[in-house]
Amino acid sequence: QQKGKSPHVLTMTATPIPRTLALTLHGDMDVSQIDELPPGRQEIVTTVMSGKERNHAYDLIRREIAQGRQAYIVLPLIEESEKLDVRSAVEEHQRLSETIFPEFQVGLLHGRMNPADKDEALKAFREQETQIIVATTVIEVGVDVPNATVMLIENAERFGLSQLHQLRGRVGRGSHKSYCLLISGSRTDTARQRLGVLEQSQDGFFISEMDMRLRGPGEVLGKRQSGLADFALASLVEDQEVLNLARDAAEKIILQDKSLESFPLMKQELEYRYQRLLDGAILT
Repeated sequence: QQKGKSPHVLTMTATPIPRTLALTLHGDMDVSQIDELPPGRQEIVTTVMSGKERNHAYDLIRREIAQGRQAYIVLPLIEESEKLDVRSAVEEHQRLSETIFPEFQVGLLHGRMNPADKDEALKAFREQETQIIVATTVIEVGVDVPNATVMLIENAERFGLSQLHQLRGRVGRGSHKSYCLLISGSRTDTARQRLGVLEQSQDGFFISEMDMRLRGPGEVLGKRQSGLADFALASLVEDQEVLNLARDAAEKIILQDKSLESFPLMKQELEYRYQRLLDGAILT
């Protein structure tokens, strides 16, 4: 507290979504980056797999449980969908507990469960009463089980990179070697490229930048959290030097004349563009 000013707002994230990263690049936030693992932590071994390799993932889970460890299995849906060829938590929990891992206790956790049942499922996992927990992204934040060493994510191509990095962070929280297995239901080059970023790096800001490159930064002043930017030519990632020059010039103008009365054409253009963002609302 004695080294600098205290911020009015402190935002913390392991991996910013594209729009949040875009805000930092525009200069809306001052950024401090923590790029070191806590003492005793190891990097998580991350592997992208196809559905045909699923049994190899199950074998790894068995080996880890035999050593006293535990595993998460994450699904994108709570219940089976007729429209999507995607695995779901409820059906997968039944299949895994009855067919694949009948020798282990397999728990279930998802967002539609009542709070008491959620707490009971997490308590059983923390206290090692269950060796495997099948879950949705409800475990993305706030779950700390140092004994869990395997994170298996089904249909990983359906998650954003930032979300996958957050989920990966549920393992590797103790001193044991940990694994993140990303099973992809898509064979496209784009899916492989996206998931390959997780294999390549465990740096949250690098992953966020790649996520923004692949999905777009969205709207800084609008609602879209990803998607193409409104620039005609510029790239938010490639043209950082130009962006910094523009921000410095804007700060000088604001210091000189906050009302922009001395810059009528600029004020008119800014009001016009801002009204477009507000769907034509009248500024007063």
